[in-house]
Amino acid sequence: MTMATPGTASVLQPERTTLRYPNARVIVLNDDVNTFEHVVECLCKIIPGMNSDRAWTLAHQIDEEGAAEVWAGPLEPAELYHQQLSSEGLTMAPLERN
Repeated sequence: MTMATPGTASVLQPERTTLRYPNARVIVLNDDVNTFEHVVECLCKIIPGMNSDRAWTLAHQIDEEGAAEVWAGPLEPAELYHQQLSSEGLTMAPLERN
């Protein structure tokens, strides 16, 4: 029988892995239904920190380029903003995870 002296026993430390929370992009698509004013109103109401100038810029980008990223960040709020914009009648691209 062997005796271990205090402080000499080896303890295995679990390997720690930091998992990154998934991010996503919220993209509004151009359509022939929504007006610029409605898009701007929805963006300002739903997207945190959105102001009228930025919303108008995005509305023009949506019209001219066919789509615009209106928010990017953690997946959970992205899902919420995507659902809220969709329920307001905006045409949405599927969430893009990154």
